[in-house]
Amino acid sequence: MFAGPPQSAEAWTSDLKLWLSELAAHSGFDTAGVAAVVSADTETSQQTIDANRFAAWVEAGRAGEMDYLKRRNEQGVLLRSDVQIAMPWARSVIVCALNYNVAAPLSIDQSEPGTGWIARYAWSGRTALPDTDDLIPTDYHDELLSRLKKIESHLHERFACQSRCYVDTGPLVERAAAAKAGIGWIGKNTCVLDQKLGSWLLLGVIVTSIPVSSELAFELPADRCGSCTRCIDACPTNALVAPREMDASRCIAYLTIEKKGVIAEELREPMGRQVFGCDICQDVCPWNRRAPTSQNEGMLARKQLINPPLTWLAEMNSATFKQWFKGSPLERTRMKRLHRNVAIAMGNSGETQFIPQLQQWSTAEDPVLAESSQWALARIHTLTTAPNGPQI
Repeated sequence: MFAGPPQSAEAWTSDLKLWLSELAAHSGFDTAGVAAVVSADTETSQQTIDANRFAAWVEAGRAGEMDYLKRRNEQGVLLRSDVQIAMPWARSVIVCALNYNVAAPLSIDQSEPGTGWIARYAWSGRTALPDTDDLIPTDYHDELLSRLKKIESHLHERFACQSRCYVDTGPLVERAAAAKAGIGWIGKNTCVLDQKLGSWLLLGVIVTSIPVSSELAFELPADRCGSCTRCIDACPTNALVAPREMDASRCIAYLTIEKKGVIAEELREPMGRQVFGCDICQDVCPWNRRAPTSQNEGMLARKQLINPPLTWLAEMNSATFKQWFKGSPLERTRMKRLHRNVAIAMGNSGETQFIPQLQQWSTAEDPVLAESSQWALARIHTLTTAPNGPQI
């Protein structure tokens, strides 16, 4: 249906773009587009504007300890600022988006006392056996990459071209490419927003050597955020320092996943009950109110990870952590870091039921867990002795 005799593609045309959209849907994506790769040779080109913006963001220290975003070539140019640095043959980027929204509570909804929050995308799983509710843990990197490989395979059956697939790991800024590919506009929360799908989108890209025809005029999607600043106002750590500008070193997702060692004290209280990632800036977005839910196999919600009891997470040992999280995004953060996050969430809960666990951790061999638990004990004491009780 999608493949034909191998032939050299002169350029992406409107017909080929339609073919791509059908192929992407057949491969399990919700939307797809193509962005041209243009050499950053003029000060006014969108490529140059994006490259300069990314460089300024890195220079301002907004990337925190994410050194992979700071990698440069021998000339000192950031690798992610221009895909042609790593792949001189690159002429276009296919951007595919997968909706991962599910019918479940939001992180800002009322929840049972003593529960934590795991980011929506990390709930993912797939059916293990027919007629069972048990789900096998999955990681969106693997899920998207397998779908991208299907598209790439059809691409090579039809065209003689070079290509490379990436999910978060490529030498480019995926969100900028997504905007140029028409997937959506970049919202004030720095997420890609689609009018129908909202921002619950995971992005995968295929860099190709196929140029984009001049008939496919480049035009960034309209910015439909208007005067709304709900995401900026709702961010507990003030990580959204300006519209479409995030200080990742303050973002709760960064703090709970990427940040190693001790988390700065001034950021602990605002972390609330978040133990892995954060959805707050998306939960408050008006465009997500009517966002459709997805039943993508491989991205089904593991119910146990929705508002998980902090005690359950705290009691995990190496074996149970592996049982629940091997092959999932949470595997990356490792048990020690997860327990650090759980200790902080316990402190912010103001729940005295957590004191025994925190006392045990406060003398742990891991100095980070011990210090975080000592802080949490002091936090519970402050909250429980306040005139009006816990103020979370």
